Parts: sequence; structure tokens; C-alpha cells
Amino acid sequence: MALYESVIIGRQDLTPSQFETLIEKFISVIVSFKGEIKKRENWGLRNLAYKIKKNRKGHYILLNIDGPPEAIHEYERLMRLDEDVIRFLTMKINLINEKPSPLMVNKSEKFSNDTVHEENNAALDN
Repeated sequence: MALYESVIIGRQDLTPSQFETLIEKFISVIVSFKGEIKKRENWGLRNLAYKIKKNRKGHYILLNIDGPPEAIHEYERLMRLDEDVIRFLTMKINLINEKPSPLMVNKSEKFSNDTVHEENNAALDN
């Protein structure tokens, strides 16, 4: 089986649970073709660089897939038909990077920096 990396952008007016349900539908297609999701990162609601189909923001998710080409063809066909998917990109890759993507690293750094600042402010208040 081949390795793929796929990023999906969903409409901004979907709730996170609706977007998650949409993604589960696409994952079930991959699994039905004996494929497997190796890595999954939800990047959340982010600003788009330009308006796409009247949307200024979108829900982003990254999937690393190990599956046959037929699974990817069906997966992409269903995404083209779904109105809740603004854009998607699937690329064939040689190796799945197990480390978090740069977007996830920045989120964790920001969270740890916020925690340090809150602890420092609490210490200054006492």
C-alpha cells in the first residue's frame, strides 16, 4: 500500500462536531478499502489567505493515510461532491513523519508560553 498526506478545509459555519462527523465519513471510506489512518491532526478554525466560496475561515485537518490508490480515488471523489469541503489536497509521500506538524508545535509552544506567563503573573501578585 502507498502512503498519502491529505489536508482538508471545511466550511467556517460548521461546528467542530459537524466537521468531525464529516471527516469520519471520509475515513470510513478509506477503511472500507482496507486503508488505515496513521496520523491525524486537527488544526482547528483558521483564517484563509483569500476568500474561497464566500468563506474567510475554514476548519483544517491533516490525515496521513496508508492505503491503496482506489481508496484515495473514492475518498477524493466524495470530497469533490460534498458542499461542506472548501478545498482538499492529497499528496503521495515516501515516509510518514511521526513528529507533530509545525502548526501543532507552534500551538503547544504558545500554550506552554501562556502557562509560564500566568505562573509568573501569579507569583508577582503574591
